[in-house]
Amino acid sequence: HVQLVESGGGSVQVGGSLRLSCTASGYVRSTLCMGWFRQSPGKAPEGVAGSYIDGQTSYADSVKGRFTISRSKDNKILYLQMNNLKFEDSDTYYCAADLQARCLYSDTVDLAHRGQGTQVTVS
Repeated sequence: HVQLVESGGGSVQVGGSLRLSCTASGYVRSTLCMGWFRQSPGKAPEGVAGSYIDGQTSYADSVKGRFTISRSKDNKILYLQMNNLKFEDSDTYYCAADLQARCLYSDTVDLAHRGQGTQVTVS
């Protein structure tokens, strides 16, 4: 079992930047596929970005060109660099991970392991 802990959320003005981090511990072999999704209360989760261990990445159209997903060299930390933030990016962001080979941004909402979430507020 892998544990995921997110950090780095906060409040930022429109056009600003934040970097989210997700630290994996425990059975980190489950982090072949890692990614970020976001969700507001009462709404369906929305995949944001996916990262496979071989370096392949995938982004939702809504964040493409503004967000960058990356991993630490030991694959124990996942990052999401968010630039040029918009009002509509406000949400709770969750880190997720699983062993699966398919790792598109849209798959992140179904990954077996997820963190507790970190709030991002853009105003």
